[in-house]
Order: sequence, then C-alpha cells, then structure tokens
Amino acid sequence: MLRQPAVAGAFYPDDPEKLARLIESCFLDDSGVGYIPELNSFEGSDYPINVMVPHAGYQYSGAIASHGYCEIVKNGFPEVFIILSPNHTGFGSEISIFNEGEWITPLGSVKVDNEFADSIIEFSNIASAEFTAHLREHSIEVQLPFLQYFSADFKIVPITIGKQDFITSSDLSKAIFEAGNKLNKSYCVIASTDLSHFNNQERANKVDGFVLEDIGEMNEFKLFEEVVQYNITMCGYGPVMTTISLSKQCNKNDCDILAYGTSGDVTGDFTSVVGYASGIFK
Repeated sequence: MLRQPAVAGAFYPDDPEKLARLIESCFLDDSGVGYIPELNSFEGSDYPINVMVPHAGYQYSGAIASHGYCEIVKNGFPEVFIILSPNHTGFGSEISIFNEGEWITPLGSVKVDNEFADSIIEFSNIASAEFTAHLREHSIEVQLPFLQYFSADFKIVPITIGKQDFITSSDLSKAIFEAGNKLNKSYCVIASTDLSHFNNQERANKVDGFVLEDIGEMNEFKLFEEVVQYNITMCGYGPVMTTISLSKQCNKNDCDILAYGTSGDVTGDFTSVVGYASGIFK
C-alpha cells in the first residue's frame, strides 16, 4: 500500500527544494541546534538512543525538532525507525501498525519494514495491522522529511496509538523489545508528541515543566499520573510512555531534554500556545 502525504503544503512545503531549505533553516534557527550536522555511519544492532520530537508545522516546532534529529544524525542511521504517534483522527484500533508498503513525501518514498512490523504484531496482545488510522494522521508523516534530508537508506514501522494507558504502552514496548531481539536489527524509536495545548505561556511553561521532569527522570508512571491530575493536554504521552519503558528494557536508563519552546516563541502571541520539546533516551 502506498500512503500518500496528507499534510504536504500545510505542515511543510510540498515542493522538494523549498522543503529541503526549510529543514536547513530549522537546524540553523536561533532555537535550533545552530548548524547542519553531517551523517555518521552506524554499525551493529544496538542503536544507542531513542528520541522524542514534536510534530507541529515546521515553522512552529521544526527548530525544536532539529535537536533530536541532530543526535540521530551524529549517531548514524539504524536499519529501522519505529515511529510512534498519538491518534488525532479517531480512526483505527488501539495500536494501529502500518505493516506493508511505502510512505510518500515530496522527498521520495520510504519503505515499511514489513518483517519488523509483523513481528511486533506477533508479540503484541493488542496491536493489529491497520491502515485507516494512518491515512490522515500527520504526526508520523512530518518526521519523515527530517530523516530523508540526510539519507534514503532506512525503513520505517509507523505505529499510531489510539489508547494511551499503561496496559497499551507496556504491551507495545514489550512487543517491540521482543521483535528487536528476534530479528537482531538496529532500530531507533521516535516518540512523536507535542506538549500542552492552548494555555497561556506561563501556564504552559508550568505544566510542561511537570511532564518534562517526569520524562527526564524516566518515570512513565508519574508522567501518566500528572497528565491526568493536572489535565495536561499533551497529545502523545502514550508514545513517550512506551519509549521510556522500552528504553529501560534496552538498558537506556538516562534521558536528556535537549530543547523546549512554545508556539508563542515563534508567533509572539503568548495568550494561547502549544509546547514542544526534544529529548533523547540513552
């Protein structure tokens, strides 16, 4: 199955040259890493990091996202990127895995690693092969050009999480871990999430600080509790919970929060903002 772009021309340019220039500007932005990294090579099966990155329009969150992608580029690309996203559309199942075909962006096509995808489904009690959740979902699609800018030599496993709770994140993290051990392929998990939505800047900084502290402490349980307790409108806490749990299973027990900002930092409107952060699990 070919998955056509749903948000090209909206979240990012649909012209390849303009898209490449915008990605460069995200890295060079004052809120970005400040330079365009060079892709190193990676060999082996134990990739050293997983990452958390935002998924808004590039003009809003691309500079923050550049921090996470810079770390990937410096470490070199693994064979597979497993990209976890929340489900904004409501279609699909509790864990919807796009298990075959290719994803198209203005920078070309990316193949799905059907072997890895099917192995995750095999080891999961919840996940299913399901495509409708992905057709209009933006939060995986916007990650791909950041990777394609540096290389075409990788595959993906796109996973949209429709039910964000402990049972689902625990099941999925164990399934990814078991599939990775079975196949002995190098992989990096990308947790796609934005933070709080539509608070004023002061409130956003406060509640985003709560979840970033929990993420930095690798505490997926406290993260879930505080999202519920403080009604924090973080859209992708399920992907982050899954990534923290999986990282600890892989002896990646530390987290660095690399960058944080809000849409207000870009627009100058601080009355209603969305929070963004990048981090790595290592």
